[in-house]
Amino acid sequence: MAALTPAVCDKAEMLPLIEKALSWDLRGPELPVAEAALDMAERFTPFGRITAEDLRALCLSIPADSHAHVGAQATLTEAARRLNLKPLARTAGQRSAAQRAQNLARLVQALLRATGDVVALTAMVKEGRR
Repeated sequence: MAALTPAVCDKAEMLPLIEKALSWDLRGPELPVAEAALDMAERFTPFGRITAEDLRALCLSIPADSHAHVGAQATLTEAARRLNLKPLARTAGQRSAAQRAQNLARLVQALLRATGDVVALTAMVKEGRR
């Protein structure tokens, strides 16, 4: 039986994609092909949603007044908005498609960074260092 949902990349596969998207110079003449940028954005979105859900769950184990929690909540608020935007049409221009991919790449980066901060604080709380 075929899978009902597309496979989602893991973190190791996602990091090079993020790096690639963020390397594009959107002010220069060498823009990525729109189709490639849109495909990349379509990969960032489900990964970002899963990462956001994981982060939301992790936040339950740290103090609500901690720097990590406050930062994570700000990132999660932005993720809720941006990860639910309507996908760009396949007829989108190169610059628009690349901008969307870059914006989602930055968001996924922020989610991963916030997750790392929360995991580190969780470990400290478990060790009694906070």
